[in-house]
Amino acid sequence: MQPAISLNAREVNKRIGKTIAKYHQSSGLTQEQVAEILQIGNEAVSRMERSIVMPNVMRLMELAEIFGCTASDLIAENSPRTFDQTHHVHKMMSDLHEDDRLLMLHFVERFSTRLKQGQL
Repeated sequence: MQPAISLNAREVNKRIGKTIAKYHQSSGLTQEQVAEILQIGNEAVSRMERSIVMPNVMRLMELAEIFGCTASDLIAENSPRTFDQTHHVHKMMSDLHEDDRLLMLHFVERFSTRLKQGQL
């Protein structure tokens, strides 16, 4: 059984802000464009990305729509939880061709074994 992970609101907000910034940058949109779509000021978008303001659930859903992801992606992508991390790897692998998935799986297995050996 995995030990419980202690999360506080500040850390969660920091992780969500970092993920919003990542999706914003990869979207090709400016902060001003995101703000315009959301009908808010661009400083509000900046405050979310800098983790000064935690977006509510509706805002996360709107951001997910803009970035073409799920609200869950925005919440869980930088999560320290094992389940969230493995789900993220699953998403990355799911779009790959079968041969590429097998290659990635082989790499992860070897890398994991190597890391475990270093812990001994």
